[in-house]
Amino acid sequence: CQQCENPPCVPVCPVSATQKQSAGGIISQTHPRCIGCRYCMAACPYGARSMNFRDPWPFITKINPDFPTRTKGVVEKCNFCEERLVQGMLPACVLACRQNAILFGDLDDSASDIRKLIGKRFNLRRKAHLGTAPQIYYIL
Repeated sequence: CQQCENPPCVPVCPVSATQKQSAGGIISQTHPRCIGCRYCMAACPYGARSMNFRDPWPFITKINPDFPTRTKGVVEKCNFCEERLVQGMLPACVLACRQNAILFGDLDDSASDIRKLIGKRFNLRRKAHLGTAPQIYYIL
């Protein structure tokens, strides 16, 4: 999810499974609470959510107790590896990208690498005109 300032997906969830984190503003989801109604999928202007139609357990070769495993019938989205962030670690996609094409950082910190790069290079934010204030920048 694009870390919206005013996420349209939060108010549509009938069981409050989607929420905006106060620290960092990341849109997160409480998977055990999700009833799979897919209202959040319809409300998300970025198409960042997907329905888990298959049981994930046959595809898991090694269980990681630090990472919650989803179940069939639950809507999923990227949470920027929230379980890693609380431990002071970077999201897994940042570490896995060998070309350093994915950066993650604090946009409020003027000394952060990501803030400096955004200030120097032309960048875009998807669907910024919708007023959701997306915090994902595509640097060109």
